[in-house]
Amino acid sequence: MAAVPRRSGDDRMWRWAIFSPALLLMLALSVLPLANLLLTSFYDVTWAHGQAVWTPLGLANYAALSDDALFRAGLVNTVIFAVCAVGGQMMLGFLLALLCCRVTRGQVLYRTVFILPILIPGIVVGAIWKLMLNYDFGLVNQAIGLLGFAAQDWLGTPQTALASVILVDIWHWTPFCFLLFLAGLESLPQDVYEAARIDGASIWQELRYVTLPLMLPTIMVTFVFRLMVAFKVFDEVYLLTGGGPGTATEVLSFTIYQRFFTENRVGYGAAMSVVVIFLVSVLLVIGLSARKRAAVAA
Repeated sequence: MAAVPRRSGDDRMWRWAIFSPALLLMLALSVLPLANLLLTSFYDVTWAHGQAVWTPLGLANYAALSDDALFRAGLVNTVIFAVCAVGGQMMLGFLLALLCCRVTRGQVLYRTVFILPILIPGIVVGAIWKLMLNYDFGLVNQAIGLLGFAAQDWLGTPQTALASVILVDIWHWTPFCFLLFLAGLESLPQDVYEAARIDGASIWQELRYVTLPLMLPTIMVTFVFRLMVAFKVFDEVYLLTGGGPGTATEVLSFTIYQRFFTENRVGYGAAMSVVVIFLVSVLLVIGLSARKRAAVAA
């Protein structure tokens, strides 16, 4: 068998020459804004006579985070939102994907219906659900009124506001999980299932001992991606509740928005942003490590 010739140095140099402009552009668009954000977090930035005045504060902006009640509330609400919303999306998306794989007739129709919510822009989703959850004329209150229950102020009561936003996010993003799970299920080797059926495995045993182990890498990738996106939620909170009532739906992204654009505390908002980026990066590293272990186990 003839040996495969090694790539010459000229070939490697040519590849680097082709990709280096794109690589440098990507670095400039990602590293420079992050560096500027990190630098800004050590200053108090004010404006006088149309110019920015930079006052060095050291670590004072970071130290102030521990005493910020809104930041603490936003962190707690963000964790609750991310865990509950992503958990609901994963379970519903996996269930819908399993059902679609087992349906032989009308698959195109079912798949089209299931992915419709993700095609709707976020601002339209906010408008739709704000009308549906309206206390006076919302469809949800009208429906539960027919069942004999009293109307609820879903978005105006601290006990129900965050749960309502979570349900809206589950409705909006479950199709994303459904698509990834459906693609993963359809790519599984069928000979494994045939062997399991020959051995007399039930549907539940197939799911537990065949489907779930083989789908574990896909499940981990979907979970990590959705968790990172959920940790940055902003549009649904802004459109539905505006962070209220009180701090019931205050999330980190909305708190940062207020610090930057409402209170004009640029340095403090930058420090808060750096902390959030760090937390999301930690989640990414943990998720990638878990995915690698899941891939090895599968």
